[in-house]
Amino acid sequence: MGSFVDSLSYNRIVSFMLLPISAVIATRDRAPILSRALASVSAQGAQPREILVVDASDNDATRAVCDQPPADLASELSYVSASMTGAAVQRNEGVARASQPFILFMDDDVLLEPGCLERLWRALESDKRNGGVNALISNQSYVRPGGLTRILFRALHGRAETSYAGRCLGPAMNLLPENRDSLPEVVPVEWLNLGCTLYRREALPKPAFLDRFKGYSLMEDLALSLDVGKRGWKLANVRTARVFHDSQPGEHKSSSFALGRMELANRHYIMRHMLEKRRPSDYAKLALLETFFLVSALFNRRTWRTFPAVLAGKAAGVLDILSGR
Repeated sequence: MGSFVDSLSYNRIVSFMLLPISAVIATRDRAPILSRALASVSAQGAQPREILVVDASDNDATRAVCDQPPADLASELSYVSASMTGAAVQRNEGVARASQPFILFMDDDVLLEPGCLERLWRALESDKRNGGVNALISNQSYVRPGGLTRILFRALHGRAETSYAGRCLGPAMNLLPENRDSLPEVVPVEWLNLGCTLYRREALPKPAFLDRFKGYSLMEDLALSLDVGKRGWKLANVRTARVFHDSQPGEHKSSSFALGRMELANRHYIMRHMLEKRRPSDYAKLALLETFFLVSALFNRRTWRTFPAVLAGKAAGVLDILSGR
């Protein structure tokens, strides 16, 4: 990964193609990380016409990064001081200020590989029915399930599939897309993650993200893409448009209790209100899925220590559901 990042400073672009895209980057207290992400954009031959950095930091370090953008960044870079803190609300603020007909959602800890934005743009424009497309995360992709997991996926989905990549199964169980040479460059999917995702502005709901997605805003990307899909738009993953997700620790990820609670409550909301799955059998599948998550955490050497906090978070999530929150 280091060699890829270092190479950005040597790959100077002589000419740029500015696309009618507003890139929205929500960030907080991660100025050095953001700086690397902007450097990766500056190394693209096709760049967004504007970039809006919506910042909820406690200091001026992020503003300083925006005041001194990379030399090869052709995009108009705007710093926006967030009125509220939270990934979803910050992204909404960026969309509200955007001037272009296409919106790129980009995480502050992704690094765009060469040609990423141009390939996304070509794919989106190849079919006017495409509402959104996203890049393949080169270091995070679909893993073919083992025997027990295949049984779970079949139970959630209601039938067996050769691959469950890019699907949303049963009670809002969303799976990453896969990368196989036998697949076309542009692969239809049922949901899009927000690491690096390009949407037509006309396809987005208003606001793009619901108020219920607060803080880390877990699963807001699934809710958005399902909403866009329900409006009749197609979604796709572009295998040749790639990013490296240099996932960073943060305060929003440190509480296993909060993440466990948020995951259950938000999944239930999406199941009930976005997918309109409200039958007893749907709740049974949700219980099966959450039990699978808990058992997996208990017997995983990396997560068993946090199991009590996760279990308490799930209990709090159940209370949230019962109370209608």
